[in-house]
Amino acid sequence: MSNTAAAPASRRVFIDKQSPKAYRALVGAADAVRAVADEAGLDRRLVELINLRVSQLNGCAFCLDVHTRAALRAGETTQRLGVLAAWRDTGLFTERERVALALAEATTDPANATAQDSAYESARQVLDDDEISAVIWVAITINAFNRVSVLSKHHVRRTPSIPGSSAE
Repeated sequence: MSNTAAAPASRRVFIDKQSPKAYRALVGAADAVRAVADEAGLDRRLVELINLRVSQLNGCAFCLDVHTRAALRAGETTQRLGVLAAWRDTGLFTERERVALALAEATTDPANATAQDSAYESARQVLDDDEISAVIWVAITINAFNRVSVLSKHHVRRTPSIPGSSAE
């Protein structure tokens, strides 16, 4: 229990700042997962697509902001980023990306056993065991960061326009 006075209901505790040891452990886990993804051969763009799709499902504006910029730096296109929420309805994603996104969605909603079984079976047809493990770990990790940011109500700050975009 903290000695500080309770925060007003309108202001959230930034749990990453309040409990830095726990947050550093989460960052360490993310670093390990990044290495696992690299070793499995997951392209950085695919990792960022997973991060973005999971963040969309969780409604995490802060992580959407961070990972949109990371995806663009990794070479992702604005067109694909713009339609990511409806990826199933486009022909813009490869089979490998589609099964990875479905598996990431199933990881985010583990209560939906039917979708989870279907996503896993499809992934087994396209990805090897290392890739499946990496996709699931990436999804687990971004889910954790989403919860930190959503529950802390981390703010998205306006940043300068991305070169080539028409952002204000």
